[in-house]
Amino acid sequence: METSSMSEGLANPNPNNSFEVVQPPDDYISSLCFSPNFKRLAATSWDKTVKCWQIGLSWGKSGPETATSRLVKSIDNDQPVLCSAWIDDGDTIFWGGCDKQVKMWSYKSNESATVGEHDEPVKEIAWIPDTKLLATGSWDKTLRYWDLRQPTAVLTQQLPERCYALSVNYPLMVVGTADENLIVFDLTKPQVEYKRMQSPLMCQTRCVALFPDNKGFLVGSIEGRVGVYHLDDSQQEKHFSFDCHREGEKVYSVNSLNFHPVYHTFASAGSDGAFNFWDKDSKLRLKAMSRCNNPITCSAFTSDGLIYAYAVCYDWSKNAKNRKTSKPRIFLHLPRESEVKGKPPRAGKGRK
Repeated sequence: METSSMSEGLANPNPNNSFEVVQPPDDYISSLCFSPNFKRLAATSWDKTVKCWQIGLSWGKSGPETATSRLVKSIDNDQPVLCSAWIDDGDTIFWGGCDKQVKMWSYKSNESATVGEHDEPVKEIAWIPDTKLLATGSWDKTLRYWDLRQPTAVLTQQLPERCYALSVNYPLMVVGTADENLIVFDLTKPQVEYKRMQSPLMCQTRCVALFPDNKGFLVGSIEGRVGVYHLDDSQQEKHFSFDCHREGEKVYSVNSLNFHPVYHTFASAGSDGAFNFWDKDSKLRLKAMSRCNNPITCSAFTSDGLIYAYAVCYDWSKNAKNRKTSKPRIFLHLPRESEVKGKPPRAGKGRK
């Protein structure tokens, strides 16, 4: 991948001409997700809350120009919340966290209920519209699938280690666990592993993202690198990895990977406080954005790709004594086509 060095120092506290979301959580923001119709944004946090905002766009001659937010719902949990997902009708939010429970919350009725439970904290969650099942991954080393009409899991799949990351693009699911395991499941028969491999990266897996065409997936690690992996064994020559969240000798975790739903390029966000847009096919960085004054812990695109949301907050990587005094913040970036539309590779450039 084409790379360039970061400038020294911290950027504008409101960088990249982004629009700030009102009334954010008070602690580390663990997940962001947009409802399928993109009008609602949910966030989970270590402050034991799940919050939901109504998002609006104003349009100009060349496209969306400003984004607005209004906090419309908030619910408290007993323990920190680690993950979230919307049902496909955009009414119900699912979440899981340190209380080991999987819960659901109706936007319309404002009622919540417990779906199920794990033996350890619930790290990842995904709604699968094609099967009408909810998938959850936990530090208890299991994947569990839930039918909302039943009180117990319809299937429990053992994992080799604790679940750290999960991505679904039906009919495939990829799961990243401790010890750099990567497991792919065919959701038409989820009780059988489709493929298992060691991460192409040397350090702990932080995030994964299936290609839009399901021919492979991305994996990001704590070493500031992203791996591009193809599932077809005959395409092994297309595997590669690259540095993306590093600055000289400083190495930062890659915390989030999201494919653009229209152009199928992707965004990476990391603990260096930066997010970048990339084209994996041309092996080019399309746009390097200005650094924020704290790590970016999670991010998400709307279903139409018009908004990229990212959370900026202290990630506790340097313990409580080093906690920044600045409050967690969420921003809405409106990507320009030039930032996210893929480009043909330039001769002699973009390969790592």
